[in-house]
Amino acid sequence: MLTPVTDADGAPFWRYAAQGELRVQACVDCGEPRFPPRPCCPLCQSFASEWRRTSGRGRIWSYVVPHPPLLPDYAAQAPYNVILVELAETPRIRLVGNLVSEPGAPLNSLSPDRIRIGARVQVVFDGAGLPQWVLERP
Repeated sequence: MLTPVTDADGAPFWRYAAQGELRVQACVDCGEPRFPPRPCCPLCQSFASEWRRTSGRGRIWSYVVPHPPLLPDYAAQAPYNVILVELAETPRIRLVGNLVSEPGAPLNSLSPDRIRIGARVQVVFDGAGLPQWVLERP
C-alpha cells in the first residue's frame, strides 16, 4: 500500500495523527485554518502558524468507488471507497480518506451501498496513524 509523502510543512499533521489526533494548521495572526499545510497564510500572507486540534467530526461531501485497473494491492481490496470529508469546525477544509466499519478495518470493510453524501462521520486512526472515517452513531 502507498504511504503518505511527508514534507516539512505537513510533518506535524502526521505526527499528531500517529498520536490519534486530527489537527489542522492555522494562521497565528488572522486565525485562518488551512489544509493542505503550507508555509504562508493564503489570507494575510503571514508565516506564523500553529496546529489546532479538531473534534474529528465531519460529513461526507463526496465519494468515489475506484474500479480496475488499480495497483495490485488496491485491486485485491476492491471494491472500496474513497471519501471527501468536510470538517465540522472548518467546512472549507476537506480531507480525503476511507470510510471503514471500525478503526483499523480494511478498506473494503464497509459496503459502498452504505455511503451517503451528507452522512456524519468521525475520524479514527489505523495502526500506522493514517486517518480513516467511521459513520457517527446517532
